[in-house]
Amino acid sequence: QVQLVESGGGLVQPGGSLRLSCTASTSIFYSYVAGWYRQAPGKQRELVASITPGGKTNYADSVKGRCSIDIDRDGAKTTVNLQMNSLKPEDTAVYYCTAERAGYLYWGQGTQVTVSS
Repeated sequence: QVQLVESGGGLVQPGGSLRLSCTASTSIFYSYVAGWYRQAPGKQRELVASITPGGKTNYADSVKGRCSIDIDRDGAKTTVNLQMNSLKPEDTAVYYCTAERAGYLYWGQGTQVTVSS
């Protein structure tokens, strides 16, 4: 059973920064594509960023230049991080960590990010 646990969400002012982390219960990020999705109220869930086991990254146009995704691997423990800078009110959403491979997709429980003054 794979568990993905997110942390790092919260309330931040516009222009501020947050770092989200997702720790996996297994070494899944050695072989699965790690991703961050978000869902704002009344909107569809969208991909924010992803990173392959080989380190290839992909970003939504709305966050390019403001976000950075990376993976920490420490033995069997793997953590995927999303650094978000210059945050805007439209970044407000629940952010979900994912692990995907060959049609298998695991989701974390989500962490709330609110950007407001």
